[in-house]
Amino acid sequence: MSGRLQGAVRVVGTGLLGTSIGLGLTQRGIDVILADLSPSAQRLAIEYGAGRAPAQGDDPILVVVSVPPDVTAAVVAAELERFPNALVTDVASVKMAPLRELTELGADLTRYIGTHPMAGREISGPTAARADLFLGRPWVLAGHDGISYQRAAAAEDLILDLGAVPIEMTVLEHDRSVALVSHAPQLVASLLAGRLVDGPGEALGIAGQGLRDTTRIASSDPGLWLQILTANAGPVAAVLAQLHADLGVVVDALGDLDADTGQGARRVVIDTLAAGNAGVARLPGKHGRSARFTSLIVLIDDTPGQLARLLTEIGELGVNLEDLRLEHSPGAPIGIVEVSVLPEAAARLESDLTARGWRIAG
Repeated sequence: MSGRLQGAVRVVGTGLLGTSIGLGLTQRGIDVILADLSPSAQRLAIEYGAGRAPAQGDDPILVVVSVPPDVTAAVVAAELERFPNALVTDVASVKMAPLRELTELGADLTRYIGTHPMAGREISGPTAARADLFLGRPWVLAGHDGISYQRAAAAEDLILDLGAVPIEMTVLEHDRSVALVSHAPQLVASLLAGRLVDGPGEALGIAGQGLRDTTRIASSDPGLWLQILTANAGPVAAVLAQLHADLGVVVDALGDLDADTGQGARRVVIDTLAAGNAGVARLPGKHGRSARFTSLIVLIDDTPGQLARLLTEIGELGVNLEDLRLEHSPGAPIGIVEVSVLPEAAARLESDLTARGWRIAG
C-alpha cells in the first residue's frame, strides 16, 4: 500500500499511540523515524517494525509528537526549531494548553497544528500498539489562526493514511467535547470501580458484563490521566457538576419511592433511564453512521475453538458482524456471546446458525 504522505515522518514518543502510528505508516511504505527518551522503548518499537532509528541528515516533512501532555508543548517547540522544513503536530488529548504554552514560548505556529485521534486502549506502551488502531476512528484537527489550511495538509494526509476520519474543530471546541465524551467518563468509571475495592467477594463473584463495560477504562494509567485532567480541569468540572446535580435528584427520588403517592419520584427515575436511552441512541454507529443493531445471544460450549468456529461460520454465512461481547463466568460450562448485526440480517442469521447446531437464547 502506498501513502498520501510523500516524505519521511518523524514520530517522537514510542508509546501506544506513537508506535501504532509508526506501524500504520510503515505498512504503507512511508519512511518512519522513531525517537524516544527511553532507549529501550525506542528499540522495542523498532523491533516491532514501527520504523527506524534517527540518522544524520534526516529531513522529515512531518513530525508527530506523542508524549505526555505536561511536556507536549516543550517537545513540539524543540522539534519546530530542529526541523525548520517540517510541519509539527501532536496527538495529546488536550489542545488549548499546548497551544497557549507554545504561544508563550514564541514558537513558530505557522508550522504547528494540534491533532487528537479518538482511539486508544486501556493498556499502554509499544507492546500494546496496533497498526489498525485508528481505522475508522475520528481524528480531530484542532486548527488555529496561525496556520493555513494548505500548510496543515500533511496532518490531514497522516490521518487519512492511517484510515481515520478527519474532524475539524477549534481548540476550545475540542477540549469541551472531550470533557464530555472522554475525560468525565474516565472519572465516572474510576469512581464506580473504586466502590469495588471494599465490595464483598460474593458480590464481585456474580459481576456481569454490564459492570465490566462501565468500568473497563478504569484500569487506565492514573499518572497520565492526572496530567490530562489537570490540563482540561475547567470543562471536565463543568460536566461533572451537571452529573452531580443529576445524581442528587435521583438519590432523593430513590429515597422517596415508598412514600410517593403522586408518582413524582418514580417519574424522576424513569425519566433518568429514558434520557440514558436517548443519549445512547445519539452515539454514532459503525463507520460514523447513526444506526441501531440487532443483537443475538449465542450459547457456546466452554471448549477450545468454539468462539473461533462461531465467528468463522458467521463469515461463511455472509453476515457482517458489527459488534461482539463475550461473557463467561469462571467454572461455567458455557459462554455467552452477544453478536450485533444490522436488523435486516438478524432473522436470517438466527435461522442459519440454528440450522448449524448453535443454540440461540431468548
